[in-house]
Amino acid sequence: MNYSIVIPFYNEEENIPLMIEKVVDAMSKVGGSFEIIAIDDGSTDRTFEALKLQKLHTESLRIIKFRRNFGQTQAMQAGIDHARGDIIITMDGDLQNDPADIQRLLEKMREGYDVVSGWRKNRKDSILRCIPSIVANFLLSYVTGVKIHDNGCSLKAYNTAILKKVHLYSEMHRFIPAFAFLQGARVGEIVVQHHPRTLGESKYGFSRIWKVFFDLFTLRLILNFTDRPMAWFGMLGFFSIFIALIFVLLQAANVQLNIVLPGVSILFAINGLILFGYGFICELAVKYGKHQT
Repeated sequence: MNYSIVIPFYNEEENIPLMIEKVVDAMSKVGGSFEIIAIDDGSTDRTFEALKLQKLHTESLRIIKFRRNFGQTQAMQAGIDHARGDIIITMDGDLQNDPADIQRLLEKMREGYDVVSGWRKNRKDSILRCIPSIVANFLLSYVTGVKIHDNGCSLKAYNTAILKKVHLYSEMHRFIPAFAFLQGARVGEIVVQHHPRTLGESKYGFSRIWKVFFDLFTLRLILNFTDRPMAWFGMLGFFSIFIALIFVLLQAANVQLNIVLPGVSILFAINGLILFGYGFICELAVKYGKHQT
C-alpha cells in the first residue's frame, strides 16, 4: 500500500524538523511506501528553507511552494492534486495533531471506511476557539446528515479515489467528509490526541468563523440544488409569473403607474418561463448524470 501525507505549513519553521521526524517515525511503523507532501503556503519566515534542509535527509519529502498565502484549503488541494498514494492522510503542521495516530486511522479504514476523521475530544485550545467550532460542527451534521463530532480536525485519512473527486475552495477543507459522503463514501471517526501549541503562533482568527458559516450556507444550497433543481427554478419561475399576473390585474383595474404595464407583464412572464425551462434542463442533467455514474 502507498500512502501520501499532506501537510500545509504557514510560518512554521520551528515545528518543521520535529514534525517531519515524527511523521517518518509513525509511517515506518505502518509499513508500505509513503511520501510526505509539504506545502509552504506563502510563508514569510524561513519555512521554505527549513523544508529544503529537511529534504536533504528525508528522501520521502516532496515540497510545494506558493508565491503568496492562499489559505489552508488551497494548500491542501495542491497536496491532494500531487498525491500519488492509494490513501491520503492530511494533518496540520503545528504539532497539535499527533502523527502517532495515523496508524489508528488506517486501522479504522481497514474496517471498510473510505474516510476516517479525527476527533479532538480533549481539545487543547482556548474556549474562544472551541465554542464556534462546536456550533459549526452541530450545524454541519444537521445540514449534511454526516454525524462527525469534529469536522475542523485536519487529521483525516481518505481513500484517494474518493478524495480526487472533491474540489476544494474557500474554507471547504472542513467539509470534505460531507462531500465524500455525497459520493457514496463510508465515513468513520476515531478519537485522536490533541496537543497544545508549544512553538510558533496560531494562525486562527475570527475572520475564519464567518467564512465557515458562509461556506456552510453555500453547502446547504449545493445539497438542495443538486437534489431538486426544478424545485428552486420552479419556485423562482412561479414567483416571476405571479408578479406578471399582478401587473395584468393592475392594468385591468386601470391603475396608473409610472411604468408600461403591458411591457413589464410580458417581461416577467417570459422570465418565469425561462426559469421553468432552466429547471427542466437541470433536472434532466442531474438525473442523466446519476444514471451515467
